[in-house]
Amino acid sequence: MEQFNLFSQKSNSEKNLLPRDGEVNYFGKIFSEDLANRYFEILLNSISWKNDEAFIFGKKIITKRKVAWYGDKEFKYTYSKTTKKALPWTPELLELKNYIEKKSGETYNSCLLNLYHTGAEGMAWHSDDEKDLKKNGAIASVSFGATRKFAFKYRETKDTISVILEHGSLLVMKGETQTYWLHRLPPTKKVNSARINLTFRTIVD
Repeated sequence: MEQFNLFSQKSNSEKNLLPRDGEVNYFGKIFSEDLANRYFEILLNSISWKNDEAFIFGKKIITKRKVAWYGDKEFKYTYSKTTKKALPWTPELLELKNYIEKKSGETYNSCLLNLYHTGAEGMAWHSDDEKDLKKNGAIASVSFGATRKFAFKYRETKDTISVILEHGSLLVMKGETQTYWLHRLPPTKKVNSARINLTFRTIVD
């Protein structure tokens, strides 16, 4: 299995991190340290966080990781056999959405937020290809807090690519990425602080 490592690569939003069948662009830090810190604190304390639920092999699992779902209206979003109804945007989320739309050149109508308390919490291999989402639509991932490794795996060959997501950074997945690639946030014992991740996306109503 071939392994690509992008840890030392300087961010270049024009460069596609994937070698084929999809497009991923890493913009690096798009917020100043002070602004990123401010958003982290506001989101940590103002978002309606709840432990996520999933059904795995028919068994209900409650995650330590917390999630929240916001949008233009009460969109329903189903993944892991559970359905969420979107809450109305907070002022800060709307600020962030507008800014990310300008930076990425895309539009979004919803946002799934994840709160990882420490590096022990992560996300297993998956793709964001649920029927509720716009086919081949852009997904913008914004990170605040702890720096974490993020990985992609090509479905056919199992080749993997890793990138480090920094505090105040933006990564955009689009095109056929969700069809041909899986992604995950691997757990790590090296990180003891929290990370908040926002994934702006488009629900097909």
